[in-house]
Amino acid sequence: MAAEYDRTDDFRGARFTNVDLRETKFRSCDFRQVKITDSWLGDVSIAGDIAKLVVNDVDVTAYVQAELERRFPERAQVDAMKTADDCRAMWATIERLWSKLTARVNRLPEQARHERVDGEWSFLETMRHLVFAIDAWVSRTVLDEPMPYHRLGLTHTSYPPEDAAALGIDLAAQPSYAEVMAVRADRVALVRRIVDDLSDADLERMCTRTPAPGYPEEPHSVGACLRVIMYEECEHRRYLVRDLAVLEAR
Repeated sequence: MAAEYDRTDDFRGARFTNVDLRETKFRSCDFRQVKITDSWLGDVSIAGDIAKLVVNDVDVTAYVQAELERRFPERAQVDAMKTADDCRAMWATIERLWSKLTARVNRLPEQARHERVDGEWSFLETMRHLVFAIDAWVSRTVLDEPMPYHRLGLTHTSYPPEDAAALGIDLAAQPSYAEVMAVRADRVALVRRIVDDLSDADLERMCTRTPAPGYPEEPHSVGACLRVIMYEECEHRRYLVRDLAVLEAR
């Protein structure tokens, strides 16, 4: 059985030479300043927050960014947000895109909505995570609610399970599609109400609560919090577009 390592820094600064890493999987790992030389990479998939990626002395970061924005132009729309009107337009775009994707999901059988593709979150798990994201970055930070978390929310995978339980979140829950989508609709409507009433001055207001216990103790502006949510919405939709194509093909 393959070894598993979780929440460890034992390999920081390590050197691997003549090591067989075929079929190894990394999730939620910090790879900053990693260097791979004189190695064989084939059929390799990399996904994450990539600031600089050099392949055979060629920095491909700008190409990857441009190609993602060509395929998913909403990413550039988030980057360009500056005013309250920009936020309103961005959220309208997000709702429109999700409406189209959800229409495709509605044609799938219930089981497929719970099904993972290549170990990634299922559609329902993704919806649960976006519930948590809005609870954390909107209800708690922007609205200053101390404990706004819905029990069906789903924290990111690196968040300690015991801390999620302390928030009242049931990570082991097996809700139906209808249950999750009802909570999701409520959170989407909440963000819509906030951006509808937003002014340019509101964007600069500083929020003092962290998104959840355990997050770094640093203030965020309302505009920064909304930008986080917009990115989350766009990126998780991108993942589901990829995985939904697999489910539909099955």
